[in-house]
Amino acid sequence: MPHHFTTCTFCGVGCGLYLETAGNQVVGVYPSRSHPTNAGRICVRGWHVQEIAASPDRLTKPLLKKHGTFQEVSWEEAFAFVASRLREIRECYGPDSLAILNSPRCSNEESYLLQKLARVVIGTNNVDHGTGVYGNNSTDVLLEMIGVPASTNSVSELVHSEVIVVDGVDLARRMPTLGGVVLRAKLNGSKLIVIGTRRHRLAENSDVFLQIRPGSEVVLYGAMAKIIVDRGLMDRAFVKDRCNNYDDFANSVRPYDLLNAAEAAGVPPDLIESAALAIAHAQSAAILYSTGIESRTPEHIRAIVDLILLTGNLGKPGAGIFALSEQNNLQGVCDMGMLPDRLPGYRVVGQAAERAAFESKWGGKVPGNPGLSARSLLSGEGNIKALWLCRYDPVSTAAIAGAAGSIRDCEFLVVQHLFMTEAARRADVVLPTTAFGEEQVSFTNTERRIQLAQKVIEPPAGLMPAWQQIMQVSRLMGAEWNYQSAAEVMDEICEIVPFYGAANYQNLGRDYGRQWPCTRENPQGTPYLFAGKNGEAPFRFVPMPKPAQELSSSQEFPFTLVFGHSLYYWNQNVLIRHSETLQREYRLLLLDYPQGFVEICTDDAKRLGIRDGERIRLRTATTSAVSTARVTTEVRSGTIYVPYFVREVEEQILGAGEEGKVQVRVEKEVA
Repeated sequence: MPHHFTTCTFCGVGCGLYLETAGNQVVGVYPSRSHPTNAGRICVRGWHVQEIAASPDRLTKPLLKKHGTFQEVSWEEAFAFVASRLREIRECYGPDSLAILNSPRCSNEESYLLQKLARVVIGTNNVDHGTGVYGNNSTDVLLEMIGVPASTNSVSELVHSEVIVVDGVDLARRMPTLGGVVLRAKLNGSKLIVIGTRRHRLAENSDVFLQIRPGSEVVLYGAMAKIIVDRGLMDRAFVKDRCNNYDDFANSVRPYDLLNAAEAAGVPPDLIESAALAIAHAQSAAILYSTGIESRTPEHIRAIVDLILLTGNLGKPGAGIFALSEQNNLQGVCDMGMLPDRLPGYRVVGQAAERAAFESKWGGKVPGNPGLSARSLLSGEGNIKALWLCRYDPVSTAAIAGAAGSIRDCEFLVVQHLFMTEAARRADVVLPTTAFGEEQVSFTNTERRIQLAQKVIEPPAGLMPAWQQIMQVSRLMGAEWNYQSAAEVMDEICEIVPFYGAANYQNLGRDYGRQWPCTRENPQGTPYLFAGKNGEAPFRFVPMPKPAQELSSSQEFPFTLVFGHSLYYWNQNVLIRHSETLQREYRLLLLDYPQGFVEICTDDAKRLGIRDGERIRLRTATTSAVSTARVTTEVRSGTIYVPYFVREVEEQILGAGEEGKVQVRVEKEVA
């Protein structure tokens, strides 16, 4: 049987795979032993990635809602209807009454054409990716401080890291292949420091585990920076030669105190000191954090970057910042300009000179006012009348209680997807898309590696790739687009995004893709950034905020309620729900808790007389919600952890569209 090399598209690690085909079906999957990211290993999702394309639930024909019922129509009728309704709504309400949201699972080519459609065909910057709803992807912070909105180093370099810090992300559950890399590095001598509110597999195997109270991350990093500054352990040469604003930063850490930080974070001061000294003395230290965790504030990310700058851990192998993208192309969709205030390549929408370069290439005007974010759009702001969703189902996955209502209030909804999702059921037009292995497109993983996902089988008869659908609608709206292949779309991207300059398909087909910057001068790509000065703009320290007071609790409401919108992400993933094997794997936990659950520490449960699986009521001063208790050692005492898919608790406790941490008391629910 033939084998075809390709890239897994389930998460941001971007593992190399071989697909085994028989006829027009994928019948087996094998990991690439020589791929630099996964080196012969894949997780359960990668082993069964082929099941998605074979799902009997796939949509294969365009659907148009007529008299409240979907009917199969031709592509021509569907495209004509979409173009007509978009024009009508734009003429009636103006271009900013329309918006386009896509999933971080979309390819680079789809993402590029979607934002181009919005900006020069429709005339709006109302574009964003779905992750913007429930996460801070750290783009603005990294641009502000180091000038590059991405991970600085390669996954394969972690084996050379003297110290690895994993902050707030359960890699073993959410990015298993990367979790394995970290564990093997630890076994080979790297010192592993884990920071977070939860005890998980990496925490159990760490050298230092700082199980902190929710919301105490900034004060923890402030105390570590204070230790390093006070003892003169900063990398003085790096700070002097390559950083600015250090004096303001150093002054800002003076109010931080180790003992106060230890009390606020709820961890022993000697552990905080041990972590700080390990990072300061390491020749190469790397900090890994997830860009998709909702509780991570910009101040938290700035504190991480400040610590990296303070210790000089940029510009060398095994060091640096790993801004982990859990979705397979979060990095790519941002690179391609699926952001309301950034054009492709992170050019600023509000700057006329930067818009001019795109207007010249695209042959149309680009609006200068930033668009609305995904969170704003789905919270009902902006009076949006028409919405286009590409491979994205905010009704099922967005952490906004009012998302379904905002979609329902639209006059016109277009959905591109493989399956009849909850959002698709509400659509006026559903355009089916190709699946993994049915088209050749590119994705950019969490280490900036641009890779091809190869076409190895033919899609169902008549099915059209999503990028081609976008082109056809744009042509009907007056655009003179005539891309013959996704490769031609990438050629245009290479011309307009400098750090993708040599990322054409011919170059990406060599080796295992290319890590950007991949330019005509450096077509081999860049494994780690900032090697030598190379004329880069200086890095910038950002002063720490004043030490925050510990989140107050009372005897009446002693528990901090924390909503974790990424912890059980894969359980709700639309694709996993259409893979029999993966659905069985990821829904095992719900066999014991079919109505969902909230987590409470074993010691707290024992003290309150609460048993695992028992119904409990979470009560604030003004409202309450009922759920099932999962008694576990994974959460720390004084914390109630709510997985993001338990919508009832979020809606009843926080209210529609709100987020954060609140204080509650726990009561047994009386039957």
